[in-house]
Amino acid sequence: MSEGIKDRAEHGLSEAAARSRASVLRSRAESYIALSRHDAAIADLTEAIALVPDSARAWRLRGESHRVLERYEAALTDFDESLKLEPDNAYALGSRGQTYAAMGRMEEAMTDFEHALTITPDSLWILEAKADALVDLDRLDEALDEHAKIIALNGEQPYPWVARGDLYQRLDLYAEAIDDYTKALALDPAHVRALSRRGEALRMIDRYEEALADLNRALELDPGNDRALGSRGAVLSELGDNEAALRDLDQAIELDPEYVWAYRVRGEILQELDRHEEAVADFTQALHLEFGD
Repeated sequence: MSEGIKDRAEHGLSEAAARSRASVLRSRAESYIALSRHDAAIADLTEAIALVPDSARAWRLRGESHRVLERYEAALTDFDESLKLEPDNAYALGSRGQTYAAMGRMEEAMTDFEHALTITPDSLWILEAKADALVDLDRLDEALDEHAKIIALNGEQPYPWVARGDLYQRLDLYAEAIDDYTKALALDPAHVRALSRRGEALRMIDRYEEALADLNRALELDPGNDRALGSRGAVLSELGDNEAALRDLDQAIELDPEYVWAYRVRGEILQELDRHEEAVADFTQALHLEFGD
């Protein structure tokens, strides 16, 4: 007796009734997922799968909930089952690719993303996931190509410009990064990340007053933004206001006690002020956080 038939028998359900119940359970699970109630979704989907094991959708949805909860091995098992039933389901392929990427299995992730994009070449979330995987593989020129596709499809939104700006900044292409952040801000002048990241890019090319204006605005909009505080602290130090810089860096570290870069910058300022014991403490903490010393 198959597991599905056995489970139906235990519930006293006909096949038609079992399929009807499983359908409602799957639908309720989707609402649970929309509410981020993933354990509840998994419970419903587990029962649905027991009743009707041949539902690719149920396996796929449960896999997605496991992925969101970082239960990656369970997610892989579910996506594998879903793809046995529907080998060309782009959603399942993309989600399995994201799972592989989260596990550091980047080549397998790329295989899934590329397969999914042969089916739905304009899927923004899969293009974004593929671009992120290419960055992790240090294939940065290819990642830029993916970002260009995303912008061509969705350039009326600020996020794609910010994402490519971040990649340009990683490549030390600050003028290009600033241009992309500026395009994002033309679409949304209150986009905090675009302001913060443009401020950091401006700092890197010594345009400190402009950087300070961007970072001040970012912090007006989001006073608890630890990265903007860290960047502004570095800018204020370059402008000669070390005490204000230390206040920003203190706050950034209070918000994120594992903010390695902020410890390094604060240590350098403390060193400049001849506060060497405190500088040593900051450099020691930076080494511990980054290298486990």
